[in-house]
Amino acid sequence: MSPSRDRPRALTLPYLIYAVVVFIVLAIGVLLLILPIPGLHLRRRMVRRAARLWLALAGLRLSVLHPEHLPAGACIVVANHSSYLDGVVMCAALPPAFGFVIKREMSRVPLANLLLRRIGAHYVDRGQGHQGARDTRKLLKKANSGGALAFFPEGTFSRQPGLMRFRSGAFLIAARAHMGIVPVAIRGTRAALPPGSLWLRPGRIDVELAPPQAAPPSTQESDVVQARESARHAILERIPEPDLA
Repeated sequence: MSPSRDRPRALTLPYLIYAVVVFIVLAIGVLLLILPIPGLHLRRRMVRRAARLWLALAGLRLSVLHPEHLPAGACIVVANHSSYLDGVVMCAALPPAFGFVIKREMSRVPLANLLLRRIGAHYVDRGQGHQGARDTRKLLKKANSGGALAFFPEGTFSRQPGLMRFRSGAFLIAARAHMGIVPVAIRGTRAALPPGSLWLRPGRIDVELAPPQAAPPSTQESDVVQARESARHAILERIPEPDLA
């Protein structure tokens, strides 16, 4: 690699070390604080504040646009996914009423698993087997009891910029629980921490809430697909990335 290509990384290395150390210190500190606290809402508030503090200290300027689009009651939020930063950003941006729906692979990361469980995160198996059906039933039970949920319906992210196809799980739960849907567009996380890279960069991150959509009128496939594509379109027109579907 040429010196001209080495120089940017050399300049960002102290910042990267600083941001990672601050993240680890905050994560361990907030985990120790929330372990003995019985109230889920309070635990989520503390983690939300820690997420906001880390973003500010790391030079990642978070702006939440149109928070008034969140309804007063429980709803389902669906957002695009383009970076490992997205979870931290959504935790900082959304009220502490939300439980995050996360791929089950994260349960294998010991400290992250403990922290996520303490804030009421829900693991889902992305397959179509018995575990996936069981996870869906748990989410439906949570939604029916008035629990707000946040999904990344792409299921994962890729190095190629763009919005991938959405899975239908979030929208089927919205139909069964009669919950409205709020599409959320995240901008800036791909530039701050690109997929496949460890080189975090400071910058601006916007979280824009689109107007809420009504719950699908039924669980029929046509109604679920229409709700899914409507939410996807609302996100696509708010992010500077192509349609990969």
